Amino acid sequence: MSVTSVDADYDNLTITLIADFDASIERVWDLWSDPRKLERWWGPPTHPATFETYDLTAGGEATYYMTGPEGPMRGAWRINAVVPPTSLEFINAYADPDGTPVAHMPIFTVSVLLTERDGGTRMEMRSRFESREDMERMVDLGTVDGLQQAVGQIDGLLV
Repeated sequence: MSVTSVDADYDNLTITLIADFDASIERVWDLWSDPRKLERWWGPPTHPATFETYDLTAGGEATYYMTGPEGPMRGAWRINAVVPPTSLEFINAYADPDGTPVAHMPIFTVSVLLTERDGGTRMEMRSRFESREDMERMVDLGTVDGLQQAVGQIDGLLV
């Protein structure tokens, strides 16, 4: 499995996942930049994702839903920054069907950094939360396990 570590740091209100892939930065970036490829790994295997809109530019937005046993869960991104093929930052939120963030659910910022490492690519995903309560809620909802499962699917897409 490509995930080498996941750290929930409550002092700094971050969850950081590090994964190493035996592929170039460009190939890993392609799994972020192409929504049809992103769908193949965004979300754990039990909750596959479908992106309805996808504008990977600064100020752009993406809307998606993950279909699980309890029905669809919607999400929305607002893209803060994109530097292909090495970095991406977006705000992630649970959303209603029109893409509006759901008020009672945590909103958090995700930073993705791709760097060359040992002939392959290291991906660091860091989620930053506004409060300890928001972070605890996301951890309690299974975000850490779900993220590990989701990213764990990437190796099979890079073969």
